[in-house]
Amino acid sequence: MPVPSGYRIRPFEPGDLPTLQAITVETFGPVSIDRAIDDAFPGALPGSWADRKTQAIADDCRIEPEGVLVAVDAEGAVAGYVTSRTNSATRIGWIPNLAVGQGSRRLGLGRALLEACKERLLTCGMVVAKIETLEHNEIGRALYPSLGFVEIARQVHYIARLTDEAPQDCEGSEAC
Repeated sequence: MPVPSGYRIRPFEPGDLPTLQAITVETFGPVSIDRAIDDAFPGALPGSWADRKTQAIADDCRIEPEGVLVAVDAEGAVAGYVTSRTNSATRIGWIPNLAVGQGSRRLGLGRALLEACKERLLTCGMVVAKIETLEHNEIGRALYPSLGFVEIARQVHYIARLTDEAPQDCEGSEAC
């Protein structure tokens, strides 16, 4: 599927990060493991699910910036993104995050981003691409198989609270 009319996909630029993080918070709320942790254990962790998820996007952009593709509209405004990482030893490409901003959904932009990402992974020598989603992410569960992804396993996430203490700020602390 081609990129929807009025959009294009380009490589990540460092100035994109704040918008990618905003789109992340807007998109992942209902389908975030970190959100589920906060719901199950309110106040157990420092910061919020959104803080942790936006840090994960920053990590994706820092660790393998060339694996981040950004969709922009005709005016150049960021409308969505996909992040990926490559492993030359295993030849497995991993797609940790895909998100499209509210105003650009249901146009095929997520599909176009994933297709471009799969092409990048192939060009990088990957043999397979893996992506995961939560059971209740209906969009992902419909989109991924339509692009050739096959469910190979299910995973259950368990969380155990290890302390009743209030969270600490661990930055700069040798104890953390």
